[in-house]
Amino acid sequence: MTDSGGPSGDLAWVFARQRFGMQPGLGRVEALLSRLGDPQRAFRTVLVGGTNGKGSTAASLAAMLRAGSVRAGLFTSPHLTRFTERFVVDGAELPEAEVAAALAELRPHAEEVGASFFEVITALGAELFRRAGVEVAVMEVGLGGRLDATNALDPVLSILTNVGLDHTEVLGDTHGAIAREKAGILRAGRPAVTGVAADLRPILRVEGADLWALGEEAHLSVQGRGWDGSEVTVDSPAGTVMLRTPLLGAHGAANAGLAALAALRLGLSPEAVQAGAQATQWPGRLEVIPWRGTRVLLDGAHNPDGAQAVAAALRELGVDRLPLVFGAAGDKDLAGVAWALRPLASEVILTRAALSPRAADPASLAPLFPDVPLTVTDHPQAALEALAARRAPQALVCGSLYLLGEVRPLLLGEDSEDRERWQ
Repeated sequence: MTDSGGPSGDLAWVFARQRFGMQPGLGRVEALLSRLGDPQRAFRTVLVGGTNGKGSTAASLAAMLRAGSVRAGLFTSPHLTRFTERFVVDGAELPEAEVAAALAELRPHAEEVGASFFEVITALGAELFRRAGVEVAVMEVGLGGRLDATNALDPVLSILTNVGLDHTEVLGDTHGAIAREKAGILRAGRPAVTGVAADLRPILRVEGADLWALGEEAHLSVQGRGWDGSEVTVDSPAGTVMLRTPLLGAHGAANAGLAALAALRLGLSPEAVQAGAQATQWPGRLEVIPWRGTRVLLDGAHNPDGAQAVAAALRELGVDRLPLVFGAAGDKDLAGVAWALRPLASEVILTRAALSPRAADPASLAPLFPDVPLTVTDHPQAALEALAARRAPQALVCGSLYLLGEVRPLLLGEDSEDRERWQ
């Protein structure tokens, strides 16, 4: 029986709703928002969609807004370690008590309309941002776009990072089909920016948005700075800006550049764009954590495109081969992910996110890494103990954000949530 009453009961209730899975459609979330008095009308919204890079693009844009003295909200998913990571205002997570109080008020309305987990937290984010006096909310799209709960909000600007093959069972099994779903966050006549490949842009342009695409209306030039990130120049009809981003890899630079293009379209100054880009922090995406003499890189790449981007970034950084700690959800294209990562791996330590029922059995992953030394563990702690015994100068932990959410606090000596993770 689900407990009820009090903050812990409400959090247990919302986490339990993860088990019901994704339920595409806008009717329930629109009804829930209406019951709350349509809090989303209290601020302007930017929607950030795409297959990969949504979070780092959204975090970069929110930092740029803050640097421009705009009170910014940032809604992202999933969280790594704490539920409150999903609701950030002016760079700080909202206090747990504040989040729990708003959730308690929202819960009966959500139960009445039968809202899913993601619909609940989308509406919760809107309500929290209204209460916090947010001026612009940067909302990361959950799944797809057209029928995603965040699309119940009415964006003044939309961002589409890229299109890859992920969630094909829901969105379609071709790049074109997925692009059509993601294009649903665009609004006719309103500004939008994209890094989507040229062959898919005609699908986006059907929506009638005032779309600027990288490589067409706007251009990026990137100069890598190794482990310090990249220098990026954005040249667009809204102006030219040069910035530095700590995000690693060519994909990190592109995400920062796309956020800068969006910021310019929102009227931010080049100075705000530069300051925000340099201040951006986005844990779990090629994040470097020193641990017991090893430089541990954490990345949540969970699809082939993401894994290829990580591999390219590490080659760019001069990394040859290194130990790989790997665990992933069983419903992903794990063969494609492993194919991209295998050339980097001097050995592979297989494990699983202990709190994720979706996690694949580590032993079942072994055939994905032929001709590579393998160690199979049943828990992130055991995987880290195996890694520590190697005394390697650097290592990569990859495959699942849920795995990173359990590994990261172990590396940092922090507490973590002890709740089952599905979404």
